[in-house]
Amino acid sequence: MIHRRHLLHSTAALAAASTIAGQTGPAVAADPGSIKRGNPIAVSTYSYWRYRDDTKLPITRCIELAADAGFDAVEILHVQMEDQSNAMLQKIKQRAFRLGLDLCGLSTHQSFVTPDADKRKQQIDHTIECIELAYAMGIPTIRVNTGRWGTSGSFDELMANRGIEPTLDGYTDDQGFAWVRDAFEKCLPTAEKCGVVMGLENHWGLGRTADGVLRVIGEVDSPWLKATLDTGNFLEDQYRQYEQLAPEAVFVQAKTYFGGGTWYTLDIDYERVASILRQVDYRGYISLEFEGSEDHATAIPKSLAMLRQHFS
Repeated sequence: MIHRRHLLHSTAALAAASTIAGQTGPAVAADPGSIKRGNPIAVSTYSYWRYRDDTKLPITRCIELAADAGFDAVEILHVQMEDQSNAMLQKIKQRAFRLGLDLCGLSTHQSFVTPDADKRKQQIDHTIECIELAYAMGIPTIRVNTGRWGTSGSFDELMANRGIEPTLDGYTDDQGFAWVRDAFEKCLPTAEKCGVVMGLENHWGLGRTADGVLRVIGEVDSPWLKATLDTGNFLEDQYRQYEQLAPEAVFVQAKTYFGGGTWYTLDIDYERVASILRQVDYRGYISLEFEGSEDHATAIPKSLAMLRQHFS
């Protein structure tokens, strides 16, 4: 004898299965190939700061603004964090959860390009600490850098030279790449233990070009070191370099420049970028890094609308 509750369950399930898109009749399975999902769109907390003295908002406030604007996720800029206590990490995580947002990335800084082994060790320890911070907040990837020689007098000078700087006297880029490879290899056990992928960004120094980023990824040869593709950091032949880096990308940072960029302004065709990423089946986050001079209150919503248009 069929239990009455089981009979009711079965009848309800059959009725639900037979009603698809307002039609009744035999159950029709949806074609999985017809179900498309766009890339989730995030915003970096950097977009609300941009290293301006009057706009450095707390991380929790950035999360609130991101939720109000309609983003899917938030990427945290590590140097913007003023409190790294576990209590604050859990507060950040809970705030995002309550507002329905993912914490999708932690953007960190490091430089392994130095002949000083003690300084490289400090940077390795810093990177391991950042991996553990990400793990504590439930963040699956951190942005990492190769670092640079530091022979430019200032960052403004580096930008004036389009991110190109000479090596230290007596040293070569090959030596620099070896230091970078060794440093990331020392970070791999922690990345694997925490389940946090390091995404090497095309970000000046030895990682200024796709070739440089891919050289490091190829030499380290680990699923825990892949690429963060920044659309705003290729200053020559950008679309070819997007195509080179896209197959290794686990995270994408999308620059916009409303009001004019701080150091430069790039004309980025996001329809073309989206096409490049679709060709490699990239389904991950697109994280807005607004780097213009317009007020973030107006520029960030415009940026989100544009990214939704192309990555939906």
